[in-house]
Amino acid sequence: MAEIRKIGICTGGGDCPGLNAVIRGAVKTAILKYRYEVIGIRDGFDGLIWPEKSRPLLLNDVSGILPRGGTILGTTNRGNPFAYRINHEGQESVRDFSGEVIKNAKALGLDALIVIGGDGTQKIGLDLAAKGLPVVGVPKTIDNDLSATDVTFGFDSAIHVATDAIDRIHTTAESHHRIMIVEVMGRDAGWIALHAGIAGGAHIILVPEIPFSIESVCSYISQRSIFGKKYTIISLAEGITVPEEIRQDCIRRYGSIPKGISVGNLIGEAIASESGKEVRVTVLGHTQRGGSPSPYDRILSTRFGVAAVDLIAQRGFLKMVALRGGRIEFVDIAEAIGKMKAVDPKGELVNTARSVGIHFGEE
Repeated sequence: MAEIRKIGICTGGGDCPGLNAVIRGAVKTAILKYRYEVIGIRDGFDGLIWPEKSRPLLLNDVSGILPRGGTILGTTNRGNPFAYRINHEGQESVRDFSGEVIKNAKALGLDALIVIGGDGTQKIGLDLAAKGLPVVGVPKTIDNDLSATDVTFGFDSAIHVATDAIDRIHTTAESHHRIMIVEVMGRDAGWIALHAGIAGGAHIILVPEIPFSIESVCSYISQRSIFGKKYTIISLAEGITVPEEIRQDCIRRYGSIPKGISVGNLIGEAIASESGKEVRVTVLGHTQRGGSPSPYDRILSTRFGVAAVDLIAQRGFLKMVALRGGRIEFVDIAEAIGKMKAVDPKGELVNTARSVGIHFGEE
């Protein structure tokens, strides 16, 4: 088997705190432990479509990036080389660049590629591996919804941001006797809303996994008022299923659910209308992706970066690093992707929340 001399690293999908720490861990391990050369692939897989964008990564290039958010390599969630969208003079077309990616990877002398990304990015990595590019994966999703790993980096940092926001909103909600909604990320799973809601002392948590109704939410808010609680904090995941009554109201008023309006604002309007109380909505959005990673995420990211290079040295291609039971393990990428880790409505964490009086909006 040919000796490994040069490896590439790319980051795909949305950014999150900890990406630079993974890159740093991988580069330092590759150079110091194995004497590999490292090529940084720019903007997801774009740097293999246009290889002039890519560049060598040396120790000086990763010096000081451990506490930095984002990714020094750049990223994109629109860069699938198998179905790359090109806009030319207002006309959009789709082209398969995968052949060019393989050819350019060989021209760069890459013996393996570390693919850092979520479900979609790992699937692209697998497809490239099928065409001859040795790949290992590092899981990345701020939503913490990959079933193959106990935790993904960026999640802890996002919880810190969301919890801090809920903490700050408590005082203004109490002062003005308002209902305050904090909308957090969580397209398909409610892990951030659940963790931040418990940590921040939210009174209601709304997640995609637990159906809720506005009537039930407002009933709980009324009960709080009876006991002298003049304000309510709601931790809400962006991916919740909008109750049918709200959908029908939007269709009646606008013809459809208006594009660009946050789900938090839709729920806020409905609660205000039903309860007759003042409602304010804070959408945290990309503040959860930005900024410096937490100490936990810095350590986890470093462990993942080191393990990914160790995996290459062991010729463990088509595998992904994962955290299981506190240990770094290697799992098949094909088995890791496509299986979402959702909040269990009857799980220990949800039961803990219910035990301290947190309501999930069920009938």
